[in-house]
Amino acid sequence: MKRALFLDRDGVVNIEINYLYKVEDFKFIEGIFELCKYYQNLGYMIFVVTNQSGIARGYYSEDDFYKLTLWMIEEFKKNTIEVKKIYFCPHHPDISSTCNCRKPKPGMLLEAKEEFDIDLENSILVGDKESDIEAAISAGIKETYLFDEKKIYNKSKATRIVSKLEEIYSVNTK
Repeated sequence: MKRALFLDRDGVVNIEINYLYKVEDFKFIEGIFELCKYYQNLGYMIFVVTNQSGIARGYYSEDDFYKLTLWMIEEFKKNTIEVKKIYFCPHHPDISSTCNCRKPKPGMLLEAKEEFDIDLENSILVGDKESDIEAAISAGIKETYLFDEKKIYNKSKATRIVSKLEEIYSVNTK
């Protein structure tokens, strides 16, 4: 079984902009490439797991999402990072119906486990909302980080709250 680094997209990979779907609006969060390289060098596979309710709401299409995703994957490749797969939930319970993929449900993580033979217990998730952390815990991921750049959260079910991505891996490199 393989270990994975799971990343939420909006608020972890890129600066949060409501219903982001345009390349020109996409800005990577400082430290995301270094974080991914660190764990990739340790043998972790990199995945993105993201709720995209803007699709259900009609703000953008799945095609718009795919265009942005392909561009993002290419930017990771330019930084010698292989993102194995992007899992996304296009649903919203008030609009399209309930599903098993929308975080805090663990559906996307469990799908990755099946598809790539992932050892979830020894994998890591970085999210910026408590729903990300809850999905990870439900899936059996033991190491979770709540990325809180604005220092809004006082407590979390996460292993640790961090305000910079480098705090996640710098503990292991000192």
